[in-house]
Amino acid sequence: MKQTKLIGTVTLLSGVALTMAACGGKQASTTSTNAHFSSAVPTKSVKKGGTVNVAIETDTPFTGIFLNELMDSNIDATVMQYGNEPLFKTDDNYKIVNGGAADLKLNKQAKTATITINPKVKWSDGKPLVAKDVEYSYEIIANKGSKSSRYTTSLSNIVGLADYHDGKSQNISGIEMPDGANGKTVVIHFKKMMPGMTQSGNGYFWESAAPYHYLKDVPFNKLTSNNKVRKDPIFFGPFKLSKIVRGQSVEWVPNPYYYRGKPNLSKITASVLSPNSVAQSIKSQKFDIIDVINSQWQNVKDAKGFNFVAQVPLQYSYLGFKVGKWDAKKGENVMNPKAKMNHRALRQAIAYGMNVNEVYKRYSSGLSFRVPTLIPAQFGKYYNKNLKGYTYNIKKGNQILDKAGFKKKGTYRRLPNGKPLTIRLAAMTGSSTQEPIVQNYIQQWKKMGLHVVLTSGRLIEFNSFYDKVMNDDPQVDMYIGAWALSSEPSPSDLYSQGAPYNYSRFATKENTKLLDSIDSQKAFNTSYRVSQFHKWQAYMNKEAYVVPIANSYAITAVNNKLTNYSLKPSKAGTVWFNLGYSK
Repeated sequence: MKQTKLIGTVTLLSGVALTMAACGGKQASTTSTNAHFSSAVPTKSVKKGGTVNVAIETDTPFTGIFLNELMDSNIDATVMQYGNEPLFKTDDNYKIVNGGAADLKLNKQAKTATITINPKVKWSDGKPLVAKDVEYSYEIIANKGSKSSRYTTSLSNIVGLADYHDGKSQNISGIEMPDGANGKTVVIHFKKMMPGMTQSGNGYFWESAAPYHYLKDVPFNKLTSNNKVRKDPIFFGPFKLSKIVRGQSVEWVPNPYYYRGKPNLSKITASVLSPNSVAQSIKSQKFDIIDVINSQWQNVKDAKGFNFVAQVPLQYSYLGFKVGKWDAKKGENVMNPKAKMNHRALRQAIAYGMNVNEVYKRYSSGLSFRVPTLIPAQFGKYYNKNLKGYTYNIKKGNQILDKAGFKKKGTYRRLPNGKPLTIRLAAMTGSSTQEPIVQNYIQQWKKMGLHVVLTSGRLIEFNSFYDKVMNDDPQVDMYIGAWALSSEPSPSDLYSQGAPYNYSRFATKENTKLLDSIDSQKAFNTSYRVSQFHKWQAYMNKEAYVVPIANSYAITAVNNKLTNYSLKPSKAGTVWFNLGYSK
């Protein structure tokens, strides 16, 4: 299942590299700052022991949903990463390989995936990881009582999962445990095999497990609020949670049952830090690992005592237009033909009114940059390099609006039917530059005669923002969000008719056709799949239901006494196990 996550402020560089850029795409090694970055700190001999203090950069308390099947927030993912190891190991191109907590074997002819659990793997309470824990993950996701946003049409490709989700069956017929619930083997049966199944984050099977023995007595509809998820979660990664100050900080100590052995560090403490305090915290060396805010780079790039490591993460910020609602009963997005933003010309004009390049040149020290399509360049040939996206062009925006009948009356334009037009924009709080960036966009739109106001009259904190966006608040006409993407490029789980994450709620026949073609049997032919990716990007660019805005270098300041810290995808499952102080 795709580990897509919600991101906070669009000017904040992402957390400690949960989903980093694929190696197949080109990455710039320099920026306008003339800074040179590497993806790892120097490797030295390591000693046992020591405490590492990590900053959790957010202007709002973390939610604290420490269960992959229910967690949506990138902040929560960051907080629990020290114990939250995935089932499968990957190489630097995100291809699933053997050697992790479990191995995977695909059988195209039989339409199965066989998961074999490493017999040494145990939960942090000492209980073994078993087949039922793998199956239980799917039960949590597919049971309507849990209200998990992870259930999608992609995952329902598993035989029997849709029947379980709809209450037609008490179990998932396509998940088999040949040696029993307490065994080490799980066989998943699919309706059809998909071309991206060899990649981590492919969307067709889940890459985590949930502790059935620990959570089985908690009703599905109580999981999200239960202390076993919020306060006392267990994991099978290198560290276990020892203390939590809800929403503010967590302490982790070695998991004595970790299958790889004892980690080098004796404790990790992660604490919430306001983005506005990052520069001073770096200068004062308050934290050992702390992400750089791009707008503050010039103030910290010469800070002593740190190595700076960076990558371009698989993420982007975007402008989404609300054109419908989520129908929970049908489990699909339903468009409203009469929605205010269901005017392609209006959406295109708004996109042309965003002076993204100028904004980020001014506010991000050149470390953020406009992205032209919804498939990042890191995905190599799947990225449509011929699309230029919506570059800043007020003249063209005005021409589009004039032609479509959005006539001015005084300062502002009206709808083609003559009614007044006020567009309510939802945007998140963030660093000190967030407000001027959003206000700059509003001023550019005003130049085109568009009356754009902030939902609630101000920027909205992270949790409240996504509550409004997820629940289709009528006070939101368009919104600026951000995604941390999975490592398989298929966009189906974000933009299909059956995707809860499709917050714009657009659902067209052409979009469905193109998404289906990307993941079809024909798409086992790479050239065909590439062509369909390019067609989908061109279609989305034309329709502009979702307009990509920008991405940023993810730069992390790491105490120069630490070694074995790496952002390489192949190290994601072991970075905290290997991290330590040099001798």
